[in-house]
Amino acid sequence: MTPTATVDPIALRLRRLEEIAAAVSASGRALGLLALGSAAETARLDAWSDLDFFVIARPGAKAALVEDLTWLGAAAPLGHAFRNTGDGWKALFADGVFCEFAVFEPQELAAIPFAPGRLVWRDAAFDPALAEPAPRPKAEAPDDDWQVGEALTNLLVGLGRWHRGERASAFRFIQVYAVDRVIALAGREAPAGGADPFSPERRVEARLPALAPDLAAMMPGVDRSPEAARAVLAWIERRRPVAPALRAAILELCGGER
Repeated sequence: MTPTATVDPIALRLRRLEEIAAAVSASGRALGLLALGSAAETARLDAWSDLDFFVIARPGAKAALVEDLTWLGAAAPLGHAFRNTGDGWKALFADGVFCEFAVFEPQELAAIPFAPGRLVWRDAAFDPALAEPAPRPKAEAPDDDWQVGEALTNLLVGLGRWHRGERASAFRFIQVYAVDRVIALAGREAPAGGADPFSPERRVEARLPALAPDLAAMMPGVDRSPEAARAVLAWIERRRPVAPALRAAILELCGGER
């Protein structure tokens, strides 16, 4: 949503977090408010940021906070709210600030995957150590051969869907799944900070500026998947050898060699 020109949108969002914290504290049902994403890393907060947060409920109070949003409306008037999970909501305030949140009791946090956040407010009874993400075994990342193989076979499957008339499925295989693998490979070529562990495509233009100019050709739209497949194939071929049989099959499905 386009921010209102007369209001400092960053100050508005920071203030709204404080208002939500005050409202959830006043409910008597919470122990803390944990900001996440750009709401936690406030240097990244801008006019288009959503407010992501966890409400940490007192034991036994989670259901009341999830079922009745009176406390959220006390922070600022609500325009719309949609319950998107069993634990939480997406909500639009009347002034255009959008938030997404979940409610957890302290004992649940250890089982929830999340990036480090910022405690906007906590009750004196709440141990802040509980708001730190629990250590988890780091999964071994697939190697480059897997990334390349997956990208190329995604192109092959996607082009088959294209010729079958399944434009939406072709788009996803070529311009989403294969491009995801390109992003992963580009990140290994030029590792940079700021990667989102849950959404690798986030901030890719700033993180991987060498890749950014190629993205338009790789993601030109649902009606141009063969052109997208050519662009992805060309990007990979500049870096890795491609099996001639696989290359030929992809190019044939794209409409022949050029």
